[in-house]
Amino acid sequence: MSKFSLVYFLLWILFQILVEVNCQSPPFKPSVSYFHTATLLDNKLYILGGRDSSDNLVEKEFFFLDVSIPFNTQSLLWQDLSSINTLPPHNAAASVKDNTKNDTLFLYGGVTSDQTMALVYTFNSSWSIPNIAGVNPIRKNSLTGIDHDGKIYLWGGASYDGTFKNDMLILDTINLSWGTGSSVNAPTPRDLYGATLLPNNNIVYLGGINDVTATFSQDLIIDKGNALTLNEVYIYNTINDSWSTQITSGNIPSNRAGFSTVLGLDGNRMIIYGGIFNNPPGYIDATLYVLDLTNFNWYVPKITGNIPKTRAYHKANVIGKYMVISFGKGYDKSVESDVLLLDISNNEEYIWTTTFELSVPNNTISKPNSSSSQLSNNNSTLTRIIAIVGSLFGSILLSFGSFLL
Repeated sequence: MSKFSLVYFLLWILFQILVEVNCQSPPFKPSVSYFHTATLLDNKLYILGGRDSSDNLVEKEFFFLDVSIPFNTQSLLWQDLSSINTLPPHNAAASVKDNTKNDTLFLYGGVTSDQTMALVYTFNSSWSIPNIAGVNPIRKNSLTGIDHDGKIYLWGGASYDGTFKNDMLILDTINLSWGTGSSVNAPTPRDLYGATLLPNNNIVYLGGINDVTATFSQDLIIDKGNALTLNEVYIYNTINDSWSTQITSGNIPSNRAGFSTVLGLDGNRMIIYGGIFNNPPGYIDATLYVLDLTNFNWYVPKITGNIPKTRAYHKANVIGKYMVISFGKGYDKSVESDVLLLDISNNEEYIWTTTFELSVPNNTISKPNSSSSQLSNNNSTLTRIIAIVGSLFGSILLSFGSFLL
C-alpha cells in the first residue's frame, strides 16, 4: 500500500465519520414555559400547547419524553413530533388519557385566537376531531379533566370572556356524547384549582381563584387580590352525582391557585406542589404539602435533596415512584431543568432527585386516575446507539472494500 493510498483511505474514513455525525439531528429544545398539557400515554409523557417565557402562544410544538428508560433531568432527550401537530396554537387546555379508547389522548378547550380550533381533539399516533353527540358546550379553559370509567369530568374553569364557571361537563368517551353533572352544593365558580380522583370513585377539588384583578410577583406571591382557601375541600361522587364539603385541619396551606395535585402511591394522601399564593403576615409558606385523606389533616412532609425553586402553572404526573413536574412559571431555565423529580415512594421522607429509575415501589396501588405506568423494558436509546454504530461500521467496511477493489 502506497503512502498516498493510505492517506486517501484515512481521509475517506474521516469523511464517513463526519457524514454520520452531521446526519444526527440536534437535540430538540422546547420553548414552552407554562399553561401546557402533559399527558402520560404508552410510556411517553406528551407535552402540547402553552406559552413561552415571553408570554406568547407556543407555535405548533408537540413533543414527548420517553419514560420507559432511565434518564437524568440535566440531559433530557425530548422527541419532537411537531411535524404531525395539526392543532392551532393554544394554552390552558385540559388533557386526559382515556383507557377505554385504546389509550387515546383527549384534549378539551383551551384559549386560542384561531376560530377554527375544535372543542375536542383525540390523539392516537395522529390527531383527529371526534364527532360528539349532544349539545355542544361552550369552550372553557384553566380547568382539570378527570378521566374515570369511560367518562371525562370537566368541572369549573373560565370561559373565553373571563367568566368563572362551576358547572360539571361530562364527556362520555365510549358513546361520544355530552352530558352534565349536578351543580347542587357545588363549589363556587373558579379556575386554576387542584383536582384528584381517589380510589373510592370520588374526585377532590380544592383551591383555585375567581378574582380577575389578582396579580402576583416574580416569587409567585399574590400582591393584589386573593386566591381561594384550602381549609375545606369539595368532593364529587361520580357514582351518585352529588357534592359534599369536608373541612380540613392541621398545617393548612395558604390560599393558592395554579398548583398541581397528585395522589400518593398508597392512595391515602394527596400531594400538592407550588402555585401562586397569598402570604399573610407571620405565615411561612412551604411549596409542598400533603393532605392525609383518612382524616383530612394537612402537614408538611420531610423533604431531602436539592429543593428547587417553586413553580406555578406547571403540570404534575405520577410515573413509577416519582411525582414528575414539567415546566411552569417562576424558575430560570438556564439554571434548573424543565422537569423536576420527587421520589414519593417513602411517606416518611420525600426526596428531590435528578435521576429517573425504572424501579417501582411495592406499595403502589391501582388507582382509577393514576398517571403511573407499568414501565416496559423497551430501550429506545440503546437501539438508536446500536443503529448509529452499525451504520458507521458498515460505512467503514464499505469504504475499506472499495479501497481493496
